[in-house]
Amino acid sequence: MFIWIVRSVVIILGWIIGYMEGHAIGILIGTGIAVVIIFIEIMIERLALDTMISAGVGIAMGLIVAKLLDYSVLQIGDAKVIDFFKDYSLWIKVAMAYIGMVLAIRKKDQLDLLDKNLFPSGGNKGKSLMKVLDTSAIIDGRIADICDTMFIEGTLVIPGFILKELQSIADSVDSSKRARGRRGLDIVKKLKDNKKITVKIFDKDYPKISEVDGKVVKLAEDLGAKIITSDYNLNKVASVQGITVLNVNELSNAVKPPVLPGEELKVFILKEGKEKKQGIAYLDDGTMVVIEDGKNYIGQKVDVTVSSIMQTPAGRMIFARKGR
Repeated sequence: MFIWIVRSVVIILGWIIGYMEGHAIGILIGTGIAVVIIFIEIMIERLALDTMISAGVGIAMGLIVAKLLDYSVLQIGDAKVIDFFKDYSLWIKVAMAYIGMVLAIRKKDQLDLLDKNLFPSGGNKGKSLMKVLDTSAIIDGRIADICDTMFIEGTLVIPGFILKELQSIADSVDSSKRARGRRGLDIVKKLKDNKKITVKIFDKDYPKISEVDGKVVKLAEDLGAKIITSDYNLNKVASVQGITVLNVNELSNAVKPPVLPGEELKVFILKEGKEKKQGIAYLDDGTMVVIEDGKNYIGQKVDVTVSSIMQTPAGRMIFARKGR
């Protein structure tokens, strides 16, 4: 309420000052200036501080470029070119200031990434060291353990829209989804507290892109970064668009101890398989072992012989038969 009283006073003062000029045009000019002042005040109120600072810096840089352009024209010494720039000097300055302001506002979201830790080796190499984390990789949790081993270098970028998705999942009415969301948020905190790595929360969003996977791909493309995920579909989509993907599942499969056909294993048969008389066991690394004729040995540790191995994008599956 108070602000509207102040605004009304400004308009009245504008009208009075214009009236003191003694003619109708003065009243219109005074009132118009008051309205412009109020409009600017409303815009300032609605704009974020970082946007205003970015706009100011952009305008200053645009004016500097315009001044350098004037100086360059004078050095050329061509009378026609000099006259042209003199005639349109104001318009050139306005254009340069506008371009600088627009560029600064549109690129301000990337300022959070411009620090000494982002480009440790400079240029394109620094960009290639950035990795964008998606929701699946965070909820999976293994990325935190991988970072502890220091196999990951560079900057881990966690998009703001990923944090919003995790928060949405954590607030779900479904208990299993709620647990996954809270686990994801815990992993984010663990990553941020890890002194061995650099983690940046990046707030840039893409309102025109509805799917989170699409936003992740677009962000990685804009930053020239890689993507860390455990989502097979995202892996495919990003690869098609030429973006390097680091799949946590593929890394896990690569470091699992090799198992060869004919090798003997000792496993605990946990449950019945899908096919008749099959038993299911798991290795310490989580690999599923399907045992032929293993149903009768559920709840027991038995010796089995590996008959074949099937590798899938989701992991490795071992088929075995009970040892004699």
